[in-house]
Amino acid sequence: MTTKFKKILCPVDFDSNSAAALNFAARLAHDYRGALHLLHVVKFPFEPSEQPVEADLPEWRRDARARLEKFAAKYLSDGVKYQASVKRGDPARAILETARALRPDLIVVATHGRTGLRHAFLGSVAEHVVRESRVPVLIVRKRGKDEVSK
Repeated sequence: MTTKFKKILCPVDFDSNSAAALNFAARLAHDYRGALHLLHVVKFPFEPSEQPVEADLPEWRRDARARLEKFAAKYLSDGVKYQASVKRGDPARAILETARALRPDLIVVATHGRTGLRHAFLGSVAEHVVRESRVPVLIVRKRGKDEVSK
């Protein structure tokens, strides 16, 4: 059985680790002639009750989308086609919900490689996604400055 990655989901949080994951996901999408879907999750721990849950184009969504487009332009080579979306909430939960709706063949996610107390207190989005995902997950960690290139 030959593995084909026709649809790849790549969550990004704009750091160098997610740039490495994006670079890897873009190469896979190119090699397999697949579609690349970028996702950025704006973390909101709670929703103030006096504000509406959604507006037509909330400022947070517009700003996050602009940042995502800029990030993609910086790290994706010309000709790499992608779709992008922005969500709000818990990053791991939003990634998993997007994966359920999108039904990708692969999720490429970055990890920061935290250990010890930092890992215990901050948790790991990548670890949560790996545990709960119904599709394969590839975890990418930037090792050196040469791994992130345009």
